Amino acid sequence: MVQGAPQVTVLLPARNEAANLGWVLQRMPSFVDEVVLIDGDSHDETADLAVRHRPDIRVVHQGDGLGKGSGVRAGLRAGAGDILVVMDADGSMSPDEIRALIGPLHRGYDLVKGSRFRPGGGSHDITPWRRLGNRLLLTVLNALYATRHTDLCYGFWAVRREALDRLPLTADGFEIEAEVIVRAVRAGLRIAEVPSVELARRSGRSHLRSIPDGWRVLRVLLRVPV
Repeated sequence: MVQGAPQVTVLLPARNEAANLGWVLQRMPSFVDEVVLIDGDSHDETADLAVRHRPDIRVVHQGDGLGKGSGVRAGLRAGAGDILVVMDADGSMSPDEIRALIGPLHRGYDLVKGSRFRPGGGSHDITPWRRLGNRLLLTVLNALYATRHTDLCYGFWAVRREALDRLPLTADGFEIEAEVIVRAVRAGLRIAEVPSVELARRSGRSHLRSIPDGWRVLRVLLRVPV
């Protein structure tokens, strides 16, 4: 840690990611001060493996049987850093991109989202069906809130701790990724996007259910209260 620099916490919501988590932890940058694993009731060695790879990791056991959003919210409560980075534990997001992700926070932005669709970004994992769904939901977001975001359903983002009080997140599932954007826009937070390359999941299958989770995202876009 650089003296006087903001402390950086990385939050890793995970469920049954023992086959992938080691790759992520081995690549964690040295400037990251804290890593918090939010274990969503894994049935494999996710938590034990995390401790073996990084003995100082904090493990939060989600324990409520709910989804990714509940885990992210638990991590935001537990993390001690001035900057909180949320990323998946399946190897689809590279820790090498964290420095670029948090850069705008040092320039006064409150929230930064990784985008697969900005110049320099990309995806080796997205299916045509998921690409179409993301595009349609993104169109709704930009039309309703007069924004120009380029990606929505992607869980690589960072936020300044002092902005959290203005983000009363409630989502339990994958729709958390849409809720954080909608609430940030409504709160008048300064939001930036940086390009990000989504890698292929290293092992196993995604827990995302395209149609049910897509409907939940749409409900967030339409119903988040002012």
